[in-house]
Amino acid sequence: MARAGAKDKPGSPVFSGVPAVSVVIVTYGCADTLPRCLADLKAQTFTDVEVVLVDNGSADRAAQDAAAGDPSLRLLENGANLGFAAAVNRGAAIARGRWMALLNPDAYPRADWLQQLVAAAETHPAVRTFGSRQLMADDPGRLDGLGDVMSVAGYPFRGGYRHRDPGPQPVGEVFSACGGAMLIDRALFLELGGFDERLFCYCEDVDLGYRLRLAGETALIVPDAVVLHEGSASSGGPRSDFAVFHGTRNRLWVFVKNTPPILFWFSLPLHVLATLVLFARHATRGELAAPWRGLMAGLKGIGVALEARREAQAARKVGSAAIARAMSWSPLDLLLRRVFIQRRPPTR
Repeated sequence: MARAGAKDKPGSPVFSGVPAVSVVIVTYGCADTLPRCLADLKAQTFTDVEVVLVDNGSADRAAQDAAAGDPSLRLLENGANLGFAAAVNRGAAIARGRWMALLNPDAYPRADWLQQLVAAAETHPAVRTFGSRQLMADDPGRLDGLGDVMSVAGYPFRGGYRHRDPGPQPVGEVFSACGGAMLIDRALFLELGGFDERLFCYCEDVDLGYRLRLAGETALIVPDAVVLHEGSASSGGPRSDFAVFHGTRNRLWVFVKNTPPILFWFSLPLHVLATLVLFARHATRGELAAPWRGLMAGLKGIGVALEARREAQAARKVGSAAIARAMSWSPLDLLLRRVFIQRRPPTR
């Protein structure tokens, strides 16, 4: 990997070589998973890489210990938990690669993960965002996700979550790439303002993907770029109160913020219906408290979403029809969390 020390300054010799890819990893309470993640990055067949660790004030000092033992790692210490969105933005600001790969500290990439993503970028030069095939770390025969899907109800979901892994597939178009293991043109990321820090964490990658869509960009899923993913390891799991609260609040804000006007009014009744169905499912599990708090926080802070909407719609380059074409219109896709990939031929 490209050498860069934790306290390097731009004038130091290690900045003489600019890496092709900067891998940004946000760390927070990940001592159990980070060593394996970094070991798998070390084993990558694509080596023109720098790794940037952005620590959100972890008590376990896993990132600090890793950087002390490996001078090739660059470490940025925030001193407090600023949220995933803000941490990635700070990592992107100091990264030097033409491309930026985001990788969760509980995601374990196969040896050719980066090579497959970079190859896809070379094959599809008009595309600047790529996602990975994520498998369950504790059950690699099942998907953790094969691209993020946006339903016409304005509800995002990880395509194929907990479904059987379909195995190798051709590259195809998805609504957006999951931020747990993705590749994006770093200049494009910065141009769009990075992740929306008002979201703190959860749905910030869907929000970014939506804004990319509004800017006329597309996203491709690269099924041969594989990672094993634990899933929400630092926040207590995907159904923890923390995850459900932020997911519920942010899902509403992302819908209000990004949906173009005509599509918004068409989708609003469907969004309300989908919310009722989801809350009924929470009720059967005895898990209503966290989603209710999330919904109330979302409604109470609707002014945040409306302010963000003015920003997003002012920058929009495409209309409702273009966004609708990228969405799933089948209610079964949403109910069953089915994979939704639109095939496209290779372009050079």
